[in-house]
Amino acid sequence: MKEIVIATNNQGKLKEIEELLVGYKLLSLKDMNCKVEVVEDQDTFEENSKKKAKEISEMLNMPCIADDSGLCIEKYNGWPGIHTARFLGEDATAKQRNVYILEKMKNLEGKERNASVKCCITYYEKGKCIVGKGEIKGKIAKEARGNNGFGFDEIFELPDGKTYAELTSEEKNQISHRRLALQDLINKMKKLHI
Repeated sequence: MKEIVIATNNQGKLKEIEELLVGYKLLSLKDMNCKVEVVEDQDTFEENSKKKAKEISEMLNMPCIADDSGLCIEKYNGWPGIHTARFLGEDATAKQRNVYILEKMKNLEGKERNASVKCCITYYEKGKCIVGKGEIKGKIAKEARGNNGFGFDEIFELPDGKTYAELTSEEKNQISHRRLALQDLINKMKKLHI
């Protein structure tokens, strides 16, 4: 069975990928005893995911899958975007970031709350680079709701009115931006017989 390292220490993200990418032996950075943090200093989700996948793959000498994803708020030209996990500094919690966004948007109504979540996921092996992309449109909820999920899940509201965090893991995995990106990637990998 082909081994692929998933370039994350985020257990929620790893679990999502494991549920979708079957037929491979998936290893985390922890499994590989790899403590390297790749600096995400590129200008797009795609470039960050490519950089992570390439650096980890070459360091461990094995295939790697890495993703970059984030929340993009239309009113603020896609902010926080690639800075979603760090816009309040490296030590801020997801809850602190979510509270900040809710406060910043408290007087906005209707379409001014429109947002999307985007994901780019890259497979890298010996110079071969394949990218999958996914995007879900929704809006920023008026308040944090739900207990399931991580990151901005409790403030991202889907068109049906539920936040990501109000869905079960199974429901989220059926529709998430990461699923769409991963499905796109898997389809491309199959065509290339990887």
